[in-house]
Amino acid sequence: MKVTSKNAILITYPIYHVAEEAKSLAESAGYSIKEIITQRHLTRSKYGVGRGKAEELREIVKSSEINFIIFDEVLKPTQQYNLALHCKVDIIDREKLILQMFTLRSNTEESKIQVNLAQLHYDVVRIKEKVRLAKKGEQPGFLGLGKYDADVHLLDIKSRITVLKRKLMKEENKKLLHRIGRMRQGFPTISIAGYTSAGKTTLFNRLTGESRFVDSGLFTTLSTMSRAIKLSDNKVIISDTVGFISKLPAYMVDAFKSTLQDLTFSSLVLLVLDVSHPYEVIRKQLSSSLIVMNHLGIPLGKIVYVLNKVDLVDQDLVKKTIKNLDIPNSVHKSAMISAKTGTNMESLLKILELKLFDN
Repeated sequence: MKVTSKNAILITYPIYHVAEEAKSLAESAGYSIKEIITQRHLTRSKYGVGRGKAEELREIVKSSEINFIIFDEVLKPTQQYNLALHCKVDIIDREKLILQMFTLRSNTEESKIQVNLAQLHYDVVRIKEKVRLAKKGEQPGFLGLGKYDADVHLLDIKSRITVLKRKLMKEENKKLLHRIGRMRQGFPTISIAGYTSAGKTTLFNRLTGESRFVDSGLFTTLSTMSRAIKLSDNKVIISDTVGFISKLPAYMVDAFKSTLQDLTFSSLVLLVLDVSHPYEVIRKQLSSSLIVMNHLGIPLGKIVYVLNKVDLVDQDLVKKTIKNLDIPNSVHKSAMISAKTGTNMESLLKILELKLFDN
C-alpha cells in the first residue's frame, strides 16, 4: 500500500513568532513543511490570499512534491474549496490542523469523544455548504458528494453528534461524582492552566513528584491528570489540564468543557506563562489564555500567575514584563519560577499556602 507523504506549504503571517508557532503546529500534526509563504492578509474573499498569490501557489504545487497547503487562519468553506480546486491539493486551515493534532494526542476515552465531537462540528459546517451549493446547481467537487449524498451525510453527522454528546455527558457525570467526593472530604483543588508548551506538565511533575510525559511539542496534555500532595500538613489535589492556543474556536472549547471545567471548580488556578518568549508573544499567549478562562466563567481572583522558565532569562526583564502586562506583583498573586530547575518553587508553595490556608 502506497503511503502518501505529508509534504506541505505553510501560508502564514509575516511575524516571526506567529510563523514559528504555525510551523510547530503543523509539525506536531505530522506535516513536513517544505516552504513557508508569508502574507499580511489571509482572509481575502475567494482564496484567502489574492489571485496572484493563488497562481503562485498552484505553480509551486505543480513543480514540487507538495500534497497539502496549510493555511494559518480559519477559512470559510468556500475559500477552502476554491483554493483546493485551484491548486489540486488538500487545504488544511488552522481549525482542521488543530483537530488533526488533537486526534493524534487523544489517548483517553473522554478526550477521544471530545475530539470526535469537535471534528463533527467542523464537518457539519462544510456539509451544509455542500448542500447549499448543490441546491444552486453548483458542483464544487469537494467531498465527492452529490446533493442527495450530502443531505444523508448531514443527517448522519447530526445523529453522531447526539450520540457523542450523550457519551460525554456520562463522562461529565463521572467527573462530577469525583468532584463531589473531594468537596465532601474538604480537599482544596489547584488546577494548572496556560498556553500550550508553557511548562504546565513540568510544573505538575515538580509539585507532585510524578513523571508525566513532557516534550517540546504542542498539546502534550489533552486530558486532566490529578494527584494529591501535602501542603502545610493539609491534603491538596493538583490537576494538569489542556493547554490553550490562539484562535481556538468556541465549539472546540465547548467540546473540551468537561475537561476544562476542572478549572471552574478549582480553589485556585495556576496560570503558567513562558517568560523566555519575547514580550509580544507573552502578551498574546496571556490574552488567549484569559479569553478561554473568561469563556469558562473563571473569576480573576482565583488566578495565581506563574512566570515560568526564569532560568532562561534575566529576572529584571521578567519583573519588567510583569509590570507591562499589568500582572499583580504581590506575594499572593504571582511567582517567578523555573519548573525545570526548581528555582523559586518555595515562593510558589508559600503563595499557595497563604491563598488556601491563611484565613
